[in-house]
Amino acid sequence: MSGTIGSNILSHSGTVAETAAGLNWVSTVVTASTVTVEAGNGYWINTTSNACVITLPASAEAGDQIVIVDFARTWGTNSVTLDSNGLNFQGNDDTYTVEYTTDGQSVNLIYSDSTKGWLPLEDDVVADEPVAPPTQKGAFAYGFVNEGSEVNVKNLVNSSGVVAADVTGVGTARAYSSACSYGGDKGIFGFGANLNGTSKTGITNLMNNSGVIATDTSGVGLARANCGAAGYGVGLAIFAFGDPAASGHTGVSNLVNSSGVVASDTSAVGTVRTMVEGIRYGVDTAVLGYGTLTNDAGQNILNKVSNVGVVASDSTGAGTGRGSLAACSYGGDKGIFGYGTGDTNVTNLINNLGNASADVSGVGTARNNLSATNYGGDKGLFGYGLSGSTNQSMTNLVNNLGVVASDTTGVGTGRVTPSACGYSYSA
Repeated sequence: MSGTIGSNILSHSGTVAETAAGLNWVSTVVTASTVTVEAGNGYWINTTSNACVITLPASAEAGDQIVIVDFARTWGTNSVTLDSNGLNFQGNDDTYTVEYTTDGQSVNLIYSDSTKGWLPLEDDVVADEPVAPPTQKGAFAYGFVNEGSEVNVKNLVNSSGVVAADVTGVGTARAYSSACSYGGDKGIFGFGANLNGTSKTGITNLMNNSGVIATDTSGVGLARANCGAAGYGVGLAIFAFGDPAASGHTGVSNLVNSSGVVASDTSAVGTVRTMVEGIRYGVDTAVLGYGTLTNDAGQNILNKVSNVGVVASDSTGAGTGRGSLAACSYGGDKGIFGYGTGDTNVTNLINNLGNASADVSGVGTARNNLSATNYGGDKGLFGYGLSGSTNQSMTNLVNNLGVVASDTTGVGTGRVTPSACGYSYSA
């Protein structure tokens, strides 16, 4: 091929132009790697699983129109290539490659004449991606107490960050579970183990938008403890990393759809480790960070998660490497990692690009094996954990600038390794 024609050849207001009369939208979403299109039609092109080559008609008349749309906002990952099938494209013959590689593009093609051929009347990016409202409430659940017994109590957090008294939980009591939001306004608690770590599980418990936790759902994927969990995309979530055995770690991940159904294992990406935490950041992306290897104090590795749930290779984090920490979102599009191994009380802020800041001196009681949740739309809350040999129930509020407040007197059962997540659009 003698050249390349890139995307965004013509750029206008970001609105697809008026379609010609009689344009028919094909109801079946295209997921195949190849498709031949016809004039007078609009097509939804989903490249979640693969790139797609679109073959244009072999003959066309002036005014013929074809519209193609990035159905899943994945053209940036798996591109769309146009084969002009013997006709010209913007005055160039079909030896040129026409490739669209930007998430959210919509391309409105009009045929002019034999000289110019197909012209992209509009090929703009759809800038406004649907964003779910922020969750207003949170919940802490599960964990263990000093006596070595796992618990399934629950403590709800209102939209002002006030923690409620214990509520008897539902499902298998366990330690070392993980949790995150899914479906926009609901939560999922998953995986975990008994106190001594000899019995790992893959069960999950869904929480509705009223904070009610359901009975066990049979486990899917590798049974393990100390996963990282985070929401991403639109109503989606991921569990990743953890320890499936008494010794040894994993990097496998399990995606969760918007109905709370957990998928089978996805092969490991990045350094295998345990005690990882996850945060949603930006509009629709997440990051899995920190954690420990065998017999080390901790790592400051970050693995970003795309809006289609693809885990990226390692990137260097910032600050003190550690495990047994907690993390939550704040400020609408940012996050915070805090506390951790060795009763650390530093925090590291995550900006809306998924990059971690240097250590910020901690506030409140240093501790490990705690959890955190967002609340009130743009704020966060660290709670529970272990300080020295003492179980804690205190909490620390995080404002919408990522500033951690001093200790708030604890409510409920002081315990170690609870998990927590946000829920509910309603305050």
